[in-house]
Amino acid sequence: MVTSGWTAAPARAASLRRRGAVLERAILEAALEQLSTVGWNGLTMEGVAAGAQTGKAALYRRWSSKEDLVADALQAGLPRLGGAPDRGTVREDLLTLCRQARDAMFSRTGFALRAVIHECDPVQAERFHGVIFEGVVEPMIGLLCEVITRGIERGEVRPDAANGYVFDAIPAMMMYRSKMCTSEWSDQDLAEMIDQLMLPLLRPGGS
Repeated sequence: MVTSGWTAAPARAASLRRRGAVLERAILEAALEQLSTVGWNGLTMEGVAAGAQTGKAALYRRWSSKEDLVADALQAGLPRLGGAPDRGTVREDLLTLCRQARDAMFSRTGFALRAVIHECDPVQAERFHGVIFEGVVEPMIGLLCEVITRGIERGEVRPDAANGYVFDAIPAMMMYRSKMCTSEWSDQDLAEMIDQLMLPLLRPGGS
């Protein structure tokens, strides 16, 4: 009986230490880990609970479904791109920004996000549209806008290049090549995309 009481006390203390925000953070981390290793289809509430070393009931008290849990995990874990780079030329600014985007894509949360995008059916994917747009697409387009606008002010970029089609070009290309061609976007790949696609598109006179 003494031994049983001795082992139960640390267990109760550990449970108390991991309530509230601390436990929630552990659950979100476990969800990202599951997504990045077994993917969307392999993720289960039971597996996340085991990874967070808690009971399944602790998950369902906070999230009513796998979709809700994953949406919060992605939102909490998405890496931030930071401010727009200012390296003196639009080429160097775009290269720096693309490297930051590439590193985010291949982070643990980036792998988790791509598992959701690639494996979810269209109905499920709708649940994550806002997370992806607000956490990934909008920030990237905002930084591209700053870089291109600065290039216009320096005379490197044609004035009508600050439009949605141009802003979409890099994110669309990176996502397409990553998904369809399994490209990992080496520094050389990024430089070729900037030199062969973006600079001809941005230069005054299109030359």
